[in-house]
Amino acid sequence: MKVLVVGRGGREHSIIMKLNESEKVTKLYAAPGNAGIASLAECVEIDEMNIASLVQFAKDKQVDLTVVGPENPLNAGIANHFQKEGLAIFAPTEEAALLEGSKSFAKEFMQRYDVPTADYAVFSSAEKAKVYIKEKGAPIVIKADGLAAGKGVIVALTEEEALAAADDMLVSKAFAEAGATIVIEEFLAGKEFSLMAFVHENQVYPMVTARDHKRAFDNDEGPNTGGMGAYAPLEDVSQTDLDFSIENTLLRTANGMIAEGRPFTGILYAGLIMTEQGPKVIEFNTRFGDPETQVVLPLLENDLLQVFLDVLAGKDPQLAWKDEASLGVVVASAGYPGLYKKEVKLPLLQSGSNPFIVHAGTRLKNEKFVSDGGRVLLVGATAPTMTAAREKVYETLRPLEQSKEFFFRTDIGK
Repeated sequence: MKVLVVGRGGREHSIIMKLNESEKVTKLYAAPGNAGIASLAECVEIDEMNIASLVQFAKDKQVDLTVVGPENPLNAGIANHFQKEGLAIFAPTEEAALLEGSKSFAKEFMQRYDVPTADYAVFSSAEKAKVYIKEKGAPIVIKADGLAAGKGVIVALTEEEALAAADDMLVSKAFAEAGATIVIEEFLAGKEFSLMAFVHENQVYPMVTARDHKRAFDNDEGPNTGGMGAYAPLEDVSQTDLDFSIENTLLRTANGMIAEGRPFTGILYAGLIMTEQGPKVIEFNTRFGDPETQVVLPLLENDLLQVFLDVLAGKDPQLAWKDEASLGVVVASAGYPGLYKKEVKLPLLQSGSNPFIVHAGTRLKNEKFVSDGGRVLLVGATAPTMTAAREKVYETLRPLEQSKEFFFRTDIGK
């Protein structure tokens, strides 16, 4: 089968690495892909938002299945366009992707279907938002309603910080249209975890739990990023809490989406937090998480293409997982998530199939890898224990310890 993966980051490289193991795959395409992906798939110079060209390419090349990585094309309706042309695609429709595309829609949906989440209020007026913040006090969470590349969330520990965040989003338009409406939520204390599942309408097949580290620096300090590392599975999420989350979050959401006339097919990602009342939803994503995918997929024993085909056909893919630990650390450009330089030559890091290197923001220049984004690489490994996986990863990263051009967290998985 010919498979097209849409996207250019680490998540897509990880998906392609897994699809490359399948004996059913005869040809892999990536649009637009990156320098690391180019060694496994044919990269096609079509932007992930150029949906008409992606449809035409899939028709011309007789692509059997398209898999979509990033959120923006999902919310622009890529699945609807492919389906209209009779092309198989593993991705939610524009209507279903709204679960990630609008925080206010997601909160109202969870309220309607009794999915456990934080109390909230929605505002488009800065003055009204500030009155609410003063009434509630801090800590409090301010979120841009729309897509903001994982950066539109401010956990304000003081009232001043919260008021400034409301002004940034609603007055200064820090996130443009994505922040024209904001959601203000109660602050939930507890350990966070990610739970992804393959979903087709009311059928839900959960993956192993994972944890992403969002803050830029060690000890969870610094600004929020798209993710600085992850590990899976989690020993501190009990089977009882996992069953509760599958039942009350994933299944309830899948059934609720059917009731709303927006049946969901694709990857449903629940970002959860363990509170004293049990697990609650912080956010939904409607695609594979990044960087969680890079540590979860190496633990999957199944043929990933067969999983996609089974789920689309309404069949149980019988997911099987390795009894191992998986951990990955992101190497980022100095300055990220703020301003950073591109086209910086990448250091040579020793790797093979384990430890493995996943490319996120890279490209080739004069046949050498150079940086092309904020998050550049992820170095990952699997091992019988989390400690052993960590040791493998940080041993590989040793040449970068003194780098002025790149940085990484030294406490992933601790």
